Amino acid sequence: MQTKSDQDTYRPQFHFSPASAWMNDPNGMVYYEGEYHLFYQHHPHNAFWGPMHWGHAVSRDLVHWEHLPIALFPDRHGAIFSGSAVVDRDDATGFFDGGSGLVAMFTHHAEVEGRVLQRQSLAYSSDKGRSWTMYAGNPVLEDRRFVDYRDPKLFRDEARKRWGMVLAAGDRVVFYHSNNLIDWTFGSEFGVTEGSHDGVWECPDLFELPIDGDEARRRWVLLVSIGPNPELPEGSRTQYFIGTFDGERFANDDAPETVRWLEHGRDNYAGVTWSDVPAQDGRRLFIGWMSNWLYADKTPTGGQGWRGAMTLPRELALRTRPDGDVALSQSPVAELETLREPVLRLGESTLRPDSANPLDRLAEDRFEVEAEFEPGDAESFGFAVRSGEGQGTVVGYDAARGVLFLDRSASGDVGFHERFPCRHEAPAPARGGRVKLRLFVDRSSIEVFANDGEVVMTDLIFPDPGSRGMRIFAEGGEARLVSLELYRMKSIW
Repeated sequence: MQTKSDQDTYRPQFHFSPASAWMNDPNGMVYYEGEYHLFYQHHPHNAFWGPMHWGHAVSRDLVHWEHLPIALFPDRHGAIFSGSAVVDRDDATGFFDGGSGLVAMFTHHAEVEGRVLQRQSLAYSSDKGRSWTMYAGNPVLEDRRFVDYRDPKLFRDEARKRWGMVLAAGDRVVFYHSNNLIDWTFGSEFGVTEGSHDGVWECPDLFELPIDGDEARRRWVLLVSIGPNPELPEGSRTQYFIGTFDGERFANDDAPETVRWLEHGRDNYAGVTWSDVPAQDGRRLFIGWMSNWLYADKTPTGGQGWRGAMTLPRELALRTRPDGDVALSQSPVAELETLREPVLRLGESTLRPDSANPLDRLAEDRFEVEAEFEPGDAESFGFAVRSGEGQGTVVGYDAARGVLFLDRSASGDVGFHERFPCRHEAPAPARGGRVKLRLFVDRSSIEVFANDGEVVMTDLIFPDPGSRGMRIFAEGGEARLVSLELYRMKSIW
């Protein structure tokens, strides 16, 4: 059902995008009977945000996606804002006549008596998500103290044999619990004095992970997306907290003023994780909306009749850094390797400012690069990709400062918003004297994973179709290239 996939100048070829019209936040991600479901905020009538529906797609491998008809439509209670879905295996709701099925909880958004009203509602499906029934008792939860009261994320609280939910409420998140997914009991709230409050809190998620794979050492992770602040250059971003959760209360391991950013690019927002991934798989799988509210409605793809794409699906893990800090890491899912077509492999070599460019003859518009470097005495080193006349995106490493940077100032079409052309950076200390860079470049995006996902940057770029040049560089001295592998990525459509 994907239309014009190869003809659209900026249509991603190995990232999910809508067949047409507008898309933003991922919603309702759940695994059920062999399929990964991806619902998303969707306005089907044009390439701009509007009355929200839930679009729908499914995949058996997290790579190839089948578009399905719209799942949820606005009704008398309002538009269908973000939410989540779970498998009701034991028919706790009573919706499935003793069997199992999918239950979605989402925010109904409406204006009632001149004010915004956001309430939580349910829908359910007995046919693997192909059709949905609105619960007759909607809405099931509301709190009129908050204007912004939305984005419920359901999870199974196995320790207490009940359901849990985390919900955004303006400048905080609130926790509830339930035995049947219909009747909810308030537990606590978190965050008024903790983390970043640069914008409204949105799209929370709460899950437990082992530290360094050790099941005896586990911590809970709370994701919170933050709406854009017009006074700050970053726009919308996602922070996270690490701590403990007793079924009602979350306790932050860090000092209240500590801020942990999920990543340091500009275009990964509102990401949450899949529910009900089989225990034998064992992964915590994540995907985000690849855009930013600063300019989401202005990106050039609107002229092609669609807007919005998702990041690559990723595995989240808690890992101990060399300095002893426990932090989230992100790794592209292994299933993406099925798209690889080997193009080039390089062994050890010395990179100098005057070195010949070993990538000079390559011309690709979608590819993956894995490379490992030893900084030597170079001031910086890295890659320039999707390069053409006056265009290029630079991913580099400032060796003197131990900083990863991405510069899209001249990446192509950058004039649609004043803050789109930019250079940003993040600390990325060398590990064992080496720096690993893994790049995924598609027709309108670049994702960089440094040092096995310790530092991640996701950015939209809009180069001319003919801008396919690549360069590897070292400046201000010599760096050593330890290894490099480059793959063309097959289209998922």
